[in-house]
Amino acid sequence: MNEEQLPARVVNCPYCGARFSMLVDPSQGSHESWEDCPQCCAPIHFKVAVSALTGEIESLVVGADDDVI
Repeated sequence: MNEEQLPARVVNCPYCGARFSMLVDPSQGSHESWEDCPQCCAPIHFKVAVSALTGEIESLVVGADDDVI
């Protein structure tokens, strides 16, 4: 999927509270990933739920690296 076609979501860093936009690739299905905050560089845990029927993003949960989400 081209980067221009990926849906963007605005999230808040669980460490510093910075708001930033991230691209989410629903073609990967439901998955978890870790990315660094662009402001404070702390590792953020992302959990993406994608509908198996529609391929749409159902939810995006954001947590600290050691949070159980």
